[in-house]
Amino acid sequence: FEYHLDFERGENIGGLKKTPTTKKKTGSRIRWKPDRQVFSDIDVKPEYFVDVIKKQAVVNPGITFVFKNEVGKTFETQEFYYEKGISDYINEITEGISMTSPVSWHLETKGRDREDMKDYKLKADITFCFAKSGMAEYYHNSSFLEYGGAPDKAVKTAFTYAIDKFIKNQNKYQKNESKISFADIADNLSVIVNSASTQTSYENQTKKAITNAFIQKALTEFIKTNLEIYLTENSTAANTIVNQVLVNKRARESA
Repeated sequence: FEYHLDFERGENIGGLKKTPTTKKKTGSRIRWKPDRQVFSDIDVKPEYFVDVIKKQAVVNPGITFVFKNEVGKTFETQEFYYEKGISDYINEITEGISMTSPVSWHLETKGRDREDMKDYKLKADITFCFAKSGMAEYYHNSSFLEYGGAPDKAVKTAFTYAIDKFIKNQNKYQKNESKISFADIADNLSVIVNSASTQTSYENQTKKAITNAFIQKALTEFIKTNLEIYLTENSTAANTIVNQVLVNKRARESA
């Protein structure tokens, strides 16, 4: 069967329609038209859709997203596909400028934000490398988090802690030198976190950041532990990272 629903300004119009179909494919099709009584400007640029669709392809590995834009009587078509998701994406954006090979980790756990609340599930994929220029992108439940929130705080805390600890252990700080800050790392860190949970707390209605205490804590500990192991077991990459971070720090302090 094919099921059909119509909505206007949040209200269902005409109820659910169910009709027999001979179509073999399953799935959903959504047709949307901006309401001039709600939107002051309905001239949405193609670049906006391209950006949204590409981000969906990045965090949904193995799925092809197709954007068709009607221009006159023809369609301009763009396809987006990332077989390995954020791993392929980080290779794309650091091609020719990477300083270390990309590293990917996967986390599956469960926990709660407060003692009086129930447990919920968390899954996360983290991919990073160091490159000549840095970037950070955070996604949760397939939505792009412009401001990050919990995963952003986790990355900053974990990377600063683990790299500072490694520098101390390797005696790479000069005598009486102050320790590094995340700003020294961010210049060259390219990192993507793609997480999903069965319970999510957003910072506000725009959903540009999440605030889950458990997600922040779980990601912090997971990244911190794995990064310490990575730096210990990969001396060439570790030295590249640490030396660059110290160069950034000392240049910033000199400036």
